[in-house]
Amino acid sequence: MAEPSSEPGLFDAPDPGAGSLGTNTHSSAPLAVRMRPRTLDELVGQAQLRAPGSPLRRLVEGDQSMSLLLWGPPGTGKTTIAGIVSLQTDRRFVEVSAVSAGVKEVRAAIDAARGELARGGRETVLFVDEVHRFSKAQQDALLPGVENRWVTLVAATTENPFFSVISPLLSRSLLLRLESLTDEDVSSVVDQALADDRGLAGRYRLADDARAHLVRLAGGDARRALTYLEAAAGAAASTGPAAEPEGDATLIDLELAETAVDRAAVRYDRQGDQHYDVTSAFIKSVRGSDVDAALHYLARMVEAGEDPRFIARRLVILASEDVGLADPTALTTAVAAAQAVQLIGMPEARLNLAQATIALAVAPKSNAVIKAIDAASADVRAGKIGPVPAHLRDAHYGGAKQLGHGGGYKYSHDEPYGVAEQQYAPDVVQGARYYRPTSLGAEAAVKERWERIRSLVRGVRGGR
Repeated sequence: MAEPSSEPGLFDAPDPGAGSLGTNTHSSAPLAVRMRPRTLDELVGQAQLRAPGSPLRRLVEGDQSMSLLLWGPPGTGKTTIAGIVSLQTDRRFVEVSAVSAGVKEVRAAIDAARGELARGGRETVLFVDEVHRFSKAQQDALLPGVENRWVTLVAATTENPFFSVISPLLSRSLLLRLESLTDEDVSSVVDQALADDRGLAGRYRLADDARAHLVRLAGGDARRALTYLEAAAGAAASTGPAAEPEGDATLIDLELAETAVDRAAVRYDRQGDQHYDVTSAFIKSVRGSDVDAALHYLARMVEAGEDPRFIARRLVILASEDVGLADPTALTTAVAAAQAVQLIGMPEARLNLAQATIALAVAPKSNAVIKAIDAASADVRAGKIGPVPAHLRDAHYGGAKQLGHGGGYKYSHDEPYGVAEQQYAPDVVQGARYYRPTSLGAEAAVKERWERIRSLVRGVRGGR
């Protein structure tokens, strides 16, 4: 069986002597290990999983045998939940890392759990981290243990399990979706670590800007926040009196926090003016086709811990608002980036955001799409709605023909070029021209084609 990973999940600390997650950890263990939640009530965030009557709470408190598939970003509590299931149900804890383990290790772990049960021993929680890295054969090897309940499988993944986990394993497991921790959640974890005897036990205090810096850089990952805090506490301890002690608590200021994580604080307030200023500059740089400036502002948002889904949504909007049909692939690229953000999460998704940013910045630009829908909306708001022409109305119900519905309608596919000359718009806007394509990029060809089609549809020449 593989050794526990060197960078375990959130607050994970296997007790090698007991073969399970122990309730006590040695004082030299990493801060994230020492602060590992021991019960569901200590778990920060994931309120939907901790709620009374939730499947996870029923599993833990009812001591049921059920396999779990935990899907969520890094540092949100996947390994912690596996440990809580083990501790609160008094099961052995065995971890297999999908990065290093093969079919042999998986089968050995299941056989050992089966043997333990045969001897009248405890049941086993088999935790498989990054299960999406397992091949189909490796995932298949888990099925006997799950089906026969020789183990309580808890598998963790950061990728969409509907794409990365085999159907038989997915159907036999309870899928729990973990959400990214909020800044408030991460700040709560930091404050608890500062005060708790298992953590820093009140020996340090954080300046407000230092706390904001650590929380921002953590990006919703509690494990990362505690790693940064521990590094900052170490830096503060090494400075001695220069750390400005207040009583018995040594101050960790912004400079110390920056030094500890080797990264300058990003002067960016996601709730203040900087948020809107940087976002505005980002969009205008893409619109203005300055790739380098756009990447600069993208990096500022990413480094500040901006929600990548927000950035992706802005790019999807921009693809239609500022590029449009000048490059018909722009929207596809932006949507693909947004899907990639959901699928793989940060920090890797910054690559997808950067690719989309570059593609949209270098693309030819057209605002004809937004001008067209705005013009049409303006007419509708002004009351120019009018009745639908009779030949376009629904003629499929009884009595429709007696009302004249559908009479005289020309089926486009029966006409030359697949375009029928007939009225489509209500009389009140029959002569309106909303879409005015530009001659930029691929929209130049769209413009030429639309002018020909418009003349055929309306029975006029010259596209008027």
